[in-house]
Amino acid sequence: MNIKTKITQLHYTKDANGFLFNLLKFCSLFYGVGSGLKNFLYDKNIFKPKKVNAFVISIGNFTTGGVGKTPVTAEIAKYFIEKGERIAIISRGYGGKLNNKKVNVISDGINLFYKADMAGDEPYWFAVNLNMCAVLTCANRYKAAKYAVEELGVTKILLDDAFQHRKMHRDLDIVLVDSEKMFGNECLLPAGPLRESLKGFKRVDKLLVVSKNINHEKAENLASIMEKNFFKLSECSEITDKKVSICKIEPDYIYNIISGEHLDKGEKITALSAIGQPEQFYKFLEKDYKINNKLSFDDHHQYVENDIKNIEGNIVTTEKDAVKLAVFERPNIYALKLKTVLDVKSLFSISNK
Repeated sequence: MNIKTKITQLHYTKDANGFLFNLLKFCSLFYGVGSGLKNFLYDKNIFKPKKVNAFVISIGNFTTGGVGKTPVTAEIAKYFIEKGERIAIISRGYGGKLNNKKVNVISDGINLFYKADMAGDEPYWFAVNLNMCAVLTCANRYKAAKYAVEELGVTKILLDDAFQHRKMHRDLDIVLVDSEKMFGNECLLPAGPLRESLKGFKRVDKLLVVSKNINHEKAENLASIMEKNFFKLSECSEITDKKVSICKIEPDYIYNIISGEHLDKGEKITALSAIGQPEQFYKFLEKDYKINNKLSFDDHHQYVENDIKNIEGNIVTTEKDAVKLAVFERPNIYALKLKTVLDVKSLFSISNK
């Protein structure tokens, strides 16, 4: 077990202890000071976020790892595209080879300009799967947003994974919570998965509980509890009327990434992934398929042919991984298609302010 895997296990162990955890907990003190100071300066308007001439929505979360931002962002983008809005998704472009100090247009909504290894797996997935949606990457989200508005005529901007990126003004902050893992051991990085203190709940406009499961009863109960206790989570004495919505992410079918042919249930497979929290992906597969082996790479791993050349039989991976594996043109690679159930209209009809 490598050190990164060990640390991830500690993040989601409620009674974590030992030398490594204590060392990480000490480091968390410094992280907390830095994170707290940054938020204090923005909360008091000492630091001011920059604005662009468009409606800006941030989709983020409190924790590291995969919570479900990609499918949720895609559903929100589809909703506004259908309403005739000119949409852009802006990402940091983590994992891609492009220089993210400058603005990179992965897609202008019609043309695709970069492949997955250059763009990063998530921006590339957005660009391939969302028609009429521009996708840009840049570490400076404001610079990318300004370009999208002035050069591409964008009217709405979706900031992917940007709750902690306070340099840019947003009109709406949507925060996702994993119904299974929630906030892990509730410690700040690096001892836990939290990117900031839960006091940040006071900035949340829309809270979305994500259920990556077959049975959604736990998520529904959690959403009800969180809605009643929103003000406690933010450690704020004000009683709020903030509502909590649910997004259900379920397995749909498995398809060959070259031919599109569906894979019959009951087949033997090798499950492969390079995502933040792969456990639920494997659980989805175990329901209907026989897994011979599970291969987990680091999040955003850039595959080389040696990673898969010795795998016999059918390989099943995630759609985000599939866009990177497609370059090898192997006929035995399949992807799990997920179905996202989210009432976007209801989500945006709730007024929280």
